[in-house]
Amino acid sequence: MKKLLFFVFMIVGNSDINAQVKVMFKTEYFGKSGYRVTKDGRNERVGNSEGSAMVYEGGVNIPLYEKLDENNRPTLWTINVGGEYAKLDNKNFTEPLVIDEILNIGLSLNHVRPLNNRWSMMATVGGGIYMPGTRLSQISFKNVLGSVGAVFIYHLKPNLQLGAGLAINNSFGYPMLFPAFYINWQTKGKYAVKVAAMKGLEMSVRYNAYENLSLSFIAELNGQMALLEQDGKDKIFAHQYLVAGFRPEIKIGKKVSIPITAGISATRPAKMMDRKLKSIFQDGGYHFQAAPYVSAGLQIRF
Repeated sequence: MKKLLFFVFMIVGNSDINAQVKVMFKTEYFGKSGYRVTKDGRNERVGNSEGSAMVYEGGVNIPLYEKLDENNRPTLWTINVGGEYAKLDNKNFTEPLVIDEILNIGLSLNHVRPLNNRWSMMATVGGGIYMPGTRLSQISFKNVLGSVGAVFIYHLKPNLQLGAGLAINNSFGYPMLFPAFYINWQTKGKYAVKVAAMKGLEMSVRYNAYENLSLSFIAELNGQMALLEQDGKDKIFAHQYLVAGFRPEIKIGKKVSIPITAGISATRPAKMMDRKLKSIFQDGGYHFQAAPYVSAGLQIRF
């Protein structure tokens, strides 16, 4: 189930439905930890293998059109462009279980519109490059994914929306339907709670200490993947991480914010698998153990 959720997030994760122009940058560091495998009820170290990682992310969201209805719900068209580069510092590996670099670049066109007083629809179409390195000259058709999806969103409360739908992409080499999910629940005020499943999974409890400073406890699930060929076979390398920590966020005026997070990477699954659907359901999970985690970001809204 964890692997399936990752592919669902990869399908819809490039969309950022927002009526503002937004530019963001983020750097994440995962401390060194041992590499382990869980299989047949056993959890054991893979030799002396260990590793740390750095992830660099950037993106821009550009609204093209917005119109509000009588319920203040938007009909909205946006373009989202984003990229991530992961550098994995792997040590003492005697088998090709991991790779050292991942480059993901994505572009999507997104649309939201109200259907009636209770329902809205969100649709996205896009594509991306998922490479095991940064040499763009080596891009092939096998590194390219296309996706299209639609989610129907029920406005249960003014601050709670739940959605489900379908998405199609070619993660496994041919077009395939996946379930797609949407959750957005957040409260406002001096103390605020947020749970969102849009771009990855995000949960936070925030205290707005001052006008220009908020303090949060967060938990997030995110990741990258690379499409490659190994020993003549098409493979997928999936790199995921579940992080939790304390996040102060400094606000400079109304348009600039700087979130800084310190905590732990509770688990960092990193696994090579065949580019076949059955790989999702196979037993056995390779992962890096818990490790220190820090990140810093910059968000600018226009």
